[in-house]
Amino acid sequence: MSKKNLLTIGVLAALAVLATLLLAEPALAGKLEEAIAKTPVGEGPGMIHPGAPQGFMGIPGAPHHFFLFYILWGIWVGWIFSSVGAFGGVMAGVGHITVFGLADYGRSFKSTSPPLNKLLTDSIRVCNQYLVGLSALISSITYYRMGRLVLPLGLCLAGGGVAGAYLIPVLTAGKINLSMYIGYFGIVVFAVAFVLFYETTPAGQARKKAAKAAAKAFEEAHIKKTAAVSAEHAKGVYVTSWGLSKIVFTFYGQEFSFNPVWPVLGGFFIAAISAFIGVGGGFLYVPFLTSVAGLPMFIVAGTSALAVLVSMITSIFTFMFVKSVPMDPILVGTELIGIFIGSILGPMTSKYIPEIWLKRIFVALAVYVGVGYVTKGFLGYSIMPGM
Repeated sequence: MSKKNLLTIGVLAALAVLATLLLAEPALAGKLEEAIAKTPVGEGPGMIHPGAPQGFMGIPGAPHHFFLFYILWGIWVGWIFSSVGAFGGVMAGVGHITVFGLADYGRSFKSTSPPLNKLLTDSIRVCNQYLVGLSALISSITYYRMGRLVLPLGLCLAGGGVAGAYLIPVLTAGKINLSMYIGYFGIVVFAVAFVLFYETTPAGQARKKAAKAAAKAFEEAHIKKTAAVSAEHAKGVYVTSWGLSKIVFTFYGQEFSFNPVWPVLGGFFIAAISAFIGVGGGFLYVPFLTSVAGLPMFIVAGTSALAVLVSMITSIFTFMFVKSVPMDPILVGTELIGIFIGSILGPMTSKYIPEIWLKRIFVALAVYVGVGYVTKGFLGYSIMPGM
């Protein structure tokens, strides 16, 4: 990608974020001030000390960190999402929940100020989605230019996702406390770890012969560099047939097809689940695309990113403008700098990593995060170090 294209993407993304933050400022101030006013004043847990330094969302005494810390975490989130098309929202959540200490801080208000506890839960969800949204935008454009995005499949997933991404914020905003949120967060992530683990087993691999052949051809051309790439294969994804009941495309000499109805339905349920826990849904889109659609990992990341992008736009708009959920513009704005860097690096580096290792990284992270948050949410403490 040229420097001109990178600059254009960066400017457009920055303008979009700035416009959203400016328009949302009245909602940010009004709802947050109302919740703070109902919180006891003091220096103990579950209280707000007016004289303490301002932290998250400008709340006195809330956690705050050096800005470079946010940028570095943003790079990690952007890289992992743009590399595998998933787990970026989960890693964004890990950062906000654990690394930056927002969950323990928010949980302290469970008894003293339930409105603030639930508002912080919703704010974490929105902050997560901003990070994934920018990464999805950059990744979608980058993978499309590389011929590694199945446009009709991504659009079908996104179309179904719009309804789910709108419905869940409307039904759940202001009703979920942090402990419940963390527990459900862990359950979903942990369940997906089992699905992806199955895909790495001989039984799971045997079901996807076309995907394995396409992945092998791509690896030989780009990683091992032992195969010549024909003009047709160099196009990457090439749609050969569009239809209401069947869409056909090829990728490195292998033909794939799908019925548009199934990704539309899948997109709805995936977007609904991901909106509930405040992530992009890539960790569900990826197993759906690899297990159900049988696609090789090299085109899953880009296709997943497009579906996530549309869901994020819908969900963020619903949370902030329909339900008036506030977020921290300083925290998010700083993290987005790292997201931009990481999202550019991901597509450039992922083609040099074998598909099996991309999946194994994903499985290991999913197990660790899932177990950690299930125990923390429902038992009150995590059995995983650092969670």
